[in-house]
Amino acid sequence: MASERKVIEEATRRVLLKDFLVRESARAGFGGLDIQRTPMGTRVTLICERPGILIGRRGELIKQLTQEIQGRFQLDNPQIEVQEERQPALNAQLMAEKLAATLERGWHFRRAGHSTVRRIMESGARGCQVILSGKLTGERHRTERFRSGMIKYCGEAALLQVEKGFYPARLKPGVIGVSVWIMRPNIKLSDEIHIKTPAEIAAMTPAVPAPVVVAAPVAEPVAPAGT
Repeated sequence: MASERKVIEEATRRVLLKDFLVRESARAGFGGLDIQRTPMGTRVTLICERPGILIGRRGELIKQLTQEIQGRFQLDNPQIEVQEERQPALNAQLMAEKLAATLERGWHFRRAGHSTVRRIMESGARGCQVILSGKLTGERHRTERFRSGMIKYCGEAALLQVEKGFYPARLKPGVIGVSVWIMRPNIKLSDEIHIKTPAEIAAMTPAVPAPVVVAAPVAEPVAPAGT
């Protein structure tokens, strides 16, 4: 049971670390987290919309955050790397946070859901889905879905090609769960088949040089003896 307990403790530490970093980087726009164990220590990669807010002047804030993580979660030599999200409209976690903030400002859930889907699809996504769960209009719990394009729900494509984000919206009637699923524009599904045109085949076929024919030397006639 020692190995199972160790796995559970490591998974629990990762979940608590993610919740802590989500709270600490809320102003910077938390867009994702990646934790890797290396021989030099633990590498934590944070994806943010505005990394300058998290880094601080001359890196003072990121140094304080590193010391706090090391003391609270007992990580071995943590190294925090902050990356900027170049396409925030295609980041599921960022869009879930923005949609939750929109609901907290008083937007109607249908208007906010359709606006988020339209913004994601205009950024070039192949498909997206927004799920809102909670007390949307009354005392009873309900779920509303807003979708556009193509979304995979099962199989390897759903696990690897669909990016998912979640964030709670805290309203007076209660908490509304906001889930955003996005299929990015550069993915390639395993069941997609592209039939090449003759022009594409000709462009890919290397040109074969024509064979060089070398003429054999013609022997001169030999005169008979005694002539």
